[in-house]
Amino acid sequence: HAEFLGEMALCTDPGGASYEADFCTAIREGSGREPALVARIMAPFRLRDRETCGDDGERCGVAAADLWRQMVEAAERWNDTSSECRRATFAAYEYSSYRLGSNLHRNVIFKSATVPRRPVSYLDAIREWDLWRLLKAQCIDAKDDCDALAIPHNSNISNGRMFAVDYPGADGTAERAARARLRSTLEPLVEIMQHKGDSECRNGMPGVLAANDELCAFEAFEDFAMARGRADFVPEPCYDGPFADAVPHLGPDCVSPLSYVRNALVEGLVQQSLLGVNPYKLGIIASTDTHNGLAGAVSERDFPGHLGSGDALPQQRVQYSPDLPGNASNNPGGLVGVWAEQNRRATLFEAMRRREVFGTSGPRIRPRFFGGWTLDANLCERVDAIATAYAEGVPMGGDLPVHRGAAAPRFYAAATADPNGTALQQLQIIKGWVDAQGRKRSQVFTVAGDANNGATVDLKTCSPRGRGNPQLCGVWQDPDFDPARDAVYYLRAVENPSCRYSAWQCLVLEGADRPAACDEPPVDPVIQERAWSSPIWYSAQ
Repeated sequence: HAEFLGEMALCTDPGGASYEADFCTAIREGSGREPALVARIMAPFRLRDRETCGDDGERCGVAAADLWRQMVEAAERWNDTSSECRRATFAAYEYSSYRLGSNLHRNVIFKSATVPRRPVSYLDAIREWDLWRLLKAQCIDAKDDCDALAIPHNSNISNGRMFAVDYPGADGTAERAARARLRSTLEPLVEIMQHKGDSECRNGMPGVLAANDELCAFEAFEDFAMARGRADFVPEPCYDGPFADAVPHLGPDCVSPLSYVRNALVEGLVQQSLLGVNPYKLGIIASTDTHNGLAGAVSERDFPGHLGSGDALPQQRVQYSPDLPGNASNNPGGLVGVWAEQNRRATLFEAMRRREVFGTSGPRIRPRFFGGWTLDANLCERVDAIATAYAEGVPMGGDLPVHRGAAAPRFYAAATADPNGTALQQLQIIKGWVDAQGRKRSQVFTVAGDANNGATVDLKTCSPRGRGNPQLCGVWQDPDFDPARDAVYYLRAVENPSCRYSAWQCLVLEGADRPAACDEPPVDPVIQERAWSSPIWYSAQ
């Protein structure tokens, strides 16, 4: 977290002038308990502590710059530039905005070791617009070989503000379009899944016309965060009337279509028609947000927790209490996948820039998604399918060119199951568009496999039952394509049912160590892991 980076350095230096400051004592006493630190980050006036930082705050600024330099040097030291390409490491930090009680965190990742002198934090830029403006001014426009991406996460607990349609201070369409263009440049990706839940979609959202999608109920962390233990809790829709952007919230306390990636993608089409720019042209990734330094520790079977002492024991991880920082409302998180020519920093960054990325809920599922006007309907049967798809279409993250001769585009959808995981059940393509009446729409199409294949899991042993597929492939043509309507499409690859981590860990808890939550679980012990591709966009303009 960029916030209080300098303070943390000063407060943990026993020989330093700030060590005995009251602020530093509070920081050290809160060590290992993230809420204590986050409460400080949410300081209402975002002021530096004078006793710790000095009257002008510069003591903390210098300390932050020094620690940031060490972090960049560490990324350089561990980045493998040899021909083996074993590792690619990035200089990066988290921008931890919690504006008016809404989680608006971003992970900021740099292309190279050429970076600003110190990170831009929430204390420097209260609005995300200012974060992007400062990154552009201090990095992209100021230094050769400096480039940066800001990746939002946990939009599911943002009270609709992560993708809010607001352009504060922008006067007129031209300025709004410039602001939207800035967002698209600095924020081409979104994290759809992590420890604190799935941000893909939610059923029953106002202003969204869509059939019920059973897979939208996946790892709904926000329900736990808002319910605070109330069994009869029903979430309220977020207020979207006058001055909605100034309404404070006590953490996540409402639901909005614009808390979810699917709806943001469709809203992007609306903004495209109004401004000529799509501010929500988002590639899709997933990650963990681990606070244990265990990158990629996403196995349901042996999930070690992600909040240090807060969920170090299985007994903590399998039950739910609003007072527990680590509990069954969390999940092991996901993984980001990048389609790139090499495992090198610059190559990976460019792939992220062009949105040729995907996310998974943990398994190493590998999805491929291409769109084109002349793709062979039998492409799945060809040994050169991927090469042909690149030659004749566009990959995930791309734009379909306008083509007047074809009735509708075709999409090549394929996925390979995790070789050490659960078999695949189905491939789905999700389409989003705005209809002739101006209504935001989405629809789910199954293009391969079968949702009713009868697969189950034995909760007594967590053994899978039924058939699945090591790989699936389908070529699909949009049956309702309207060349006059913009549209967005993405792929979702879904596994057969399997045990959630809490079910796995309850299997080994006995006697006094076995909490009541193992017999009456607060969450469904059966899940269906999945992967999401980045979208492909069609523009009628």
